[in-house]
Amino acid sequence: MKVKGNHFETIWINEENSGLVQIIDQRHLPFAFRIEDIKTAEDMFIAIRDMHLRGAPLIGAAGALGMYLAVLDHPGKSISEGYITEKANFIKSSRPTAVNLSWAVDRVAEDLKGLRPKEEAVELAKRMAMQIMDEERENCLKIGQYGVKLVEELSNRKNNDTVNILTHCNAGWLACIDYGTATAPIYRAHDQGIKVHVWVDETRPRNQGARLTAWELSQHGVPCTVIADNTGGHLMQKGLVDMVIVGSDRASPYGDIVNKIGTYLKALAARDNHIPFYAALPSSTIDWQLGEGALETPIEERDANELRMVEGMINGKVSEVEIIPRDMPAVNFGFDITPARLISGIITERGISLANKKSIFTLFPEKNLNPD
Repeated sequence: MKVKGNHFETIWINEENSGLVQIIDQRHLPFAFRIEDIKTAEDMFIAIRDMHLRGAPLIGAAGALGMYLAVLDHPGKSISEGYITEKANFIKSSRPTAVNLSWAVDRVAEDLKGLRPKEEAVELAKRMAMQIMDEERENCLKIGQYGVKLVEELSNRKNNDTVNILTHCNAGWLACIDYGTATAPIYRAHDQGIKVHVWVDETRPRNQGARLTAWELSQHGVPCTVIADNTGGHLMQKGLVDMVIVGSDRASPYGDIVNKIGTYLKALAARDNHIPFYAALPSSTIDWQLGEGALETPIEERDANELRMVEGMINGKVSEVEIIPRDMPAVNFGFDITPARLISGIITERGISLANKKSIFTLFPEKNLNPD
C-alpha cells in the first residue's frame, strides 16, 4: 500500500543485508513513520510481544522470519532439531491468541526437521518464510476481490450512493503484508470508483483503529471518520451503517471468530439492527482443531497499564498520560469471541462462506478429516 505516495509492505528482508529483517514500527504511528531493524530471534520476540507489529497475518510472517533469524544466528556448523524446537516454542510464546503465529512457525520448523548443515538450514528457513509471506499477500488480495462484490451490491442497492462500512481495530495492510483483510474489499471498492466511507472504531485501550486504520485509509485516500468505541450502535440505529467488516485473530471451522475485544458487541448491535456483519480472514487464521464456540481459545490478558495510560501528542512530543490511578484495579483482556450465529459470512481467499462448518469445509474440503 502507499505511504506518502510510495509503496510499502509491513515487513521485509533488507536487500543489501540478508541477515537484517525490517518492519514498520507501528508504535510511532500516526505521528511518525519509522523503520525498525530486527537482527535476532530475540528482537523478533520482543517486536511481536510488545506490539511493534501486530495483526494475525503479519504476526505469522514475523514468526517465520524470526525462525530464519534464529537459524542464521546459530554459532555452529549444523542445526539440530532440538535447537529448532526450542526457538519455535520461544517465538510462539510471544503472543498466544493469534493462531497464525504457531501456524507459520511450525511450518518453518517442520521444513527444518532433522540435523542439517547450517547453510542448508538458512536457505530452507528463508525460502519458507518468503513463501508464507507470498501466500498471505496473495490471500489478502483475493479477499479483496471476493469481498468487493458485497460492497458493489450495497452500492447498487443505494443507487451508487456512499456505502458506509464500520470496522473495529486494525485489520488493514498494517496487520498483514499488504492489502489487509477487513480493509481489502474497501480498498478494492475505492480503487474501482465505488463511493465508500469507513466508520473507524478508536479501539481502546491501544487505539489501533484511531492510530492505525484511520492513518492507512487516509494515506490511500479512503474517506473515514474516527468514532468512540461505543458509538457504533447509535450509528446503526440511525441508519448510518450499511455493513460491518472485521478481521480475526483466530477462527473456528464452525464459523466463530476471535477478534479484538469489543467485536462481539458490534456483532450484537449489527444483528439487532439487521445490518450484515462479515469477518474477513485468510485460511491461516482458521484453527482447524478448534471446537464449536471457540471456547478453548487462550484469550490474551495484557498489562493493565495499557488501560491506565494513554499515549498521544503533547506540545509536539509523543507522551503518556495517566487516566486511571495506578492503584486502581483494572483488567485488560485483548480479545473476545463472536459466535457464528451473529456472523453473516466469512470472506476468505477462496470465496465467501456462511459461518458454519458445512459451508467453510465446502471451500476447504482438504481440511475436513472427518467428512459426514
